[in-house]
Amino acid sequence: MTRVIADASLLEKLQQATEALEVCDTSGRVLGYYSPAPDPATYPKSPFSREEIERRRQEKGGYSLSEILKELGAE
Repeated sequence: MTRVIADASLLEKLQQATEALEVCDTSGRVLGYYSPAPDPATYPKSPFSREEIERRRQEKGGYSLSEILKELGAE
């Protein structure tokens, strides 16, 4: 993928974007589309602690994928 470095003017405009936008030249011709990177601070938080996730990961039991597919009639 080719990388384009934004000058200060373009960078300021892109940093203000909160949703996807079109990038156009002065005549209105669409050059491409820009989608801002998501802010990790806005990701939903897990209701489970890391310790709880690890505890559940270590639990024995459950079904294998082949058992689930067999039960669903997919095998």
